[in-house]
Amino acid sequence: MDRDTLQPSFAVIYNLPTPMQTPSSETHQREYPSLAFLDGQTLFVSDGYGMLYVLKVTSKDSAQLFGTYELPSTSEPAARDISSPFRIHIAAKISDGTAVVLLSSKHDKPQEESDLSSSTSKRRTPTVEFDVFAAQFSANMHTSEADDKISPLDIIWQRRGADVPIYLAYDRHRNAFLLAGTSTYHHIGLAPSTPYEPSPDELAPIPRANESADAAPAAPPKPPPYAWTQDSEELTVAFPLPSTTTKADMTVHFSAQTLTLLIRSTDPELPRYSAARLWGGIAPASSFWTWDAHGAQAYGVLTLHLEKQHAGTRWPAVFEAGADVPETLDPSELYNIRESLEKYTVALQSGQDASGLGLGAGVPSLAEGERDDEADAAVGRAACLTWVRADGGAPAWARGDAEDVTVLATPLPGLDADASLVVKHTIDGLYFTLSEGEGGGWTHASTYHAVAFVLASKRDTRFTYHVPDKAMLAFEGGTADYGGNLYIYRHARPKTSKWAKQGILKVGGGAAGSLLGVGGASVGGKLVVLCLCEGELVILRDILD
Repeated sequence: MDRDTLQPSFAVIYNLPTPMQTPSSETHQREYPSLAFLDGQTLFVSDGYGMLYVLKVTSKDSAQLFGTYELPSTSEPAARDISSPFRIHIAAKISDGTAVVLLSSKHDKPQEESDLSSSTSKRRTPTVEFDVFAAQFSANMHTSEADDKISPLDIIWQRRGADVPIYLAYDRHRNAFLLAGTSTYHHIGLAPSTPYEPSPDELAPIPRANESADAAPAAPPKPPPYAWTQDSEELTVAFPLPSTTTKADMTVHFSAQTLTLLIRSTDPELPRYSAARLWGGIAPASSFWTWDAHGAQAYGVLTLHLEKQHAGTRWPAVFEAGADVPETLDPSELYNIRESLEKYTVALQSGQDASGLGLGAGVPSLAEGERDDEADAAVGRAACLTWVRADGGAPAWARGDAEDVTVLATPLPGLDADASLVVKHTIDGLYFTLSEGEGGGWTHASTYHAVAFVLASKRDTRFTYHVPDKAMLAFEGGTADYGGNLYIYRHARPKTSKWAKQGILKVGGGAAGSLLGVGGASVGGKLVVLCLCEGELVILRDILD
């Protein structure tokens, strides 16, 4: 591409060998060819049949082969054939002399493994999963001498999940890879956790050693100090208290990371939490509590509603440390709590401020009368975020359970950018970046207001990406006759602006056809967006200036 005119030019830099078709190769579904640049010259290419080629670009119209590789064979029962196709996702230099390439490939579970899963559980286990491989290469390949030998890839770690990753990134500050997909990516040999369902025989009481089945039953276990449940946006925590307790006896205080709950009473069994650290962050101004004494009943319910600071994150516990209280999953157990909050909910929807916190009607005017909960729920992709160290281990600083989010956009492919995501929060898109250092986490950098609400009306959206710290780009696939549109959503920076410019461009259509893929590049310090259509390569420039 010419830096001044941005006119593309096409040249064949290397002819990949034509794969030989055999009866065994026909059993595998081909992948599309894929590639990833390690730097401006080193290129990793997959032909879609199961071969990986390492190329060094020597000029604008030629490249030199520095190695041919395939997945290694294995003697495991669930092994894949040596020619199993795979897709290349990213290439990263993890040290001065080492590069790692992440690949994904379909894993077909053996039939007997699927039969066993269906016989022991009502939930059918999918027969297809996907493996993520980390292949290690020398970063100093300019001294290598290529030959015709096909070598096995040096696989340093392998993970398995339910789908092809939505997004993969390498964080150099943590020396770890981020894997985002519809499920966690677990170690091979460690099956994902599923609820255990005992057989009828196991439900019968079986005496232990030195235990008599005729002995008097033991005292029931002490109930947990509270019950709790959660949805994508908030936690509901219920504390049973004597109905004689008054609001004057209660001290409740929220901060972004802690909870203080003190009950003035001589009963030592009542809850006492002094600046107890919560598992995650909350929004104190939007969190509240209610007390329902339940009339003449012996116990009332103190209910805390804690709004999550990061919507979509699933909490494994209420507190960072302390009693392990499992989440209450049966909605009927919280019936009384919801009933006591009915008047509060009605007041918010009617525009009254029952909390006294200045919450107003609770529904943005942009969406007033226009919201479609079913359509809005379909926007974005549910994803779990899994961290893997460069050597394959689980980072000590990472959460034990993967974080659950709804991803609206990932970084535009081709840009050399740090890991970032735009995640869904009600009808908004929140732009998160990673703080530097192992101790840092995700930081909310800006907001795309109502972008999820707007995307819900775009039924043909094929690609949604973001240019870090600038804008979200939503591409329609379009048709051969009419093409599609590119919708540009700029963000409003927190505390500095309440509005941002938006834009729309037509892409494809006519001879160009529908949109097949999107990428980005920096040419002369300016962003260039490359749109591959069926018949043309469309180049967009100066769209964010």
